Amino acid sequence: MSLLFSPFTLTGPDATLALPNRIVVAPMCQYAAVDGQATDWHLMHWGNLLNSGAAMFTIEATAVVPEGRITPACLGLWDDATEAALRERLHRARKLAPDTAVCIQLAHAGRKASSAVPWEGGQLLGGAQGGWQTLGPSALPQLPQEAPPLEMDRAAMGRVRDAFVRAAQRAQAMGVDAIELHSAHGYLMHEFLSPISNQRSDAYGGSLDKRMRFPLEIFTAVRKAYSGVLGVRLSASDWIDGGWDCAQSAVFVQQLEDLGCSFIHVSSGGVSPQQKIALGPNYQVGFASEIRKAVGMPTVAVGLITEAQQAEAILQAGDADLIALARAFLYQPRWGWQAAAALGGQVQAHPAYWRCLPRDAQAAFGKVTIGGR
Repeated sequence: MSLLFSPFTLTGPDATLALPNRIVVAPMCQYAAVDGQATDWHLMHWGNLLNSGAAMFTIEATAVVPEGRITPACLGLWDDATEAALRERLHRARKLAPDTAVCIQLAHAGRKASSAVPWEGGQLLGGAQGGWQTLGPSALPQLPQEAPPLEMDRAAMGRVRDAFVRAAQRAQAMGVDAIELHSAHGYLMHEFLSPISNQRSDAYGGSLDKRMRFPLEIFTAVRKAYSGVLGVRLSASDWIDGGWDCAQSAVFVQQLEDLGCSFIHVSSGGVSPQQKIALGPNYQVGFASEIRKAVGMPTVAVGLITEAQQAEAILQAGDADLIALARAFLYQPRWGWQAAAALGGQVQAHPAYWRCLPRDAQAAFGKVTIGGR
C-alpha cells in the first residue's frame, strides 16, 4: 500500500480523528457569501469536494467577526445567522457524500481585510465602496498607497480572541471534525508574528517571544474551549530578509505543541508585496520538512503538489505526514480517485460514478453508504 493511501490519526485532548488516507483538501476562499452567510454556491462546492476521495475537506477562511473578512463576500461564523446558514449547507452537502472529515479554518484578515474580490482587483476598499476600517498589530498598511490599519489596543485584542473562541464553539456545535486557526498569508495572527508588520513597542511586539504572544493567547483560549482536533496554518517564511522565517516558525510551533496543537499546516508568504517567492513544484515542502523535524506533531505539506507520485514521494521522504492540495482540486475535483488508481489505493465514492473509470481501475472504488450524517 502507498503511504498516501495509508491511514492516519489526528488527536485532540478528548478526540480521535481517524483518516483513511493522507489527502487533505486545503481551504480555498470562494467569495460567495452574503453578509457572511453561506449560500448554495457553498453547498455545490462542498458537496463536490466531499466526493473527491480526500480524507479531510477544509472549509475556507471563515471570519470570526464581520471586520475580519478578507472581502465583503467572504464566509463568516460570528452570529446565529451565519451559523445557521453554514450549518444548513454543510448538513445537506454531507448527506450527498461519503463520510468525510470536515475541518473549518477560522480567521481574521487583519490589515488585509476590507478588500475587493480577486477578480475585481483585490485592492483595499474605501467606505464608499463598501469597505471598513481595518485592524492590525501596527498602523502599517499592506501596500504603501493604502490607508493604514488601526493599531489594536488590548481591548480590541481581547475582543478578537474571544471571537475566535465563540466561533470555535459554534463550529463544534454544528459537528465539524477539526478546526484550523489561520496564522498564515499575512492575515492577523501572521501579522503579529512577523517583524515586517508588527513594530509595536509594548508586550506584543519586538522580541520573538512578544510577537508570538497574541497568536499563542488566541490558540490557548480556543484550546481551553475546544478539546477536539485543533491545528494551525502557518506561513513558515515571509520570503523577505529580516522577516519571519523557518527558524522562528520552529520556535512558535514548539510552543503550539506544548499547548496541545494537533497538527501544523505549513504554507508561506503573504505579509508583504516585497516577498520573493521561489515558486515551483514542492516549493514549500522544505519548510514542512524542517518544521516536522523540529516538533513531534503531524505536519501537512502544501503548495504546487499536483501529481499522485509527487505526493507519495513527499511522504516516503519523511517530509510530511499529510498532503494538502487546493487549486488542483478545483481543476480536478476527483483528484483523489485518480491518485488511488495510479497508486493502488482505494477511496469511497458514490456508485453512480463508478463507471467513469476503466474497468481495470474500478478496484480503486470502495463501497459506500451515502447520507450517513
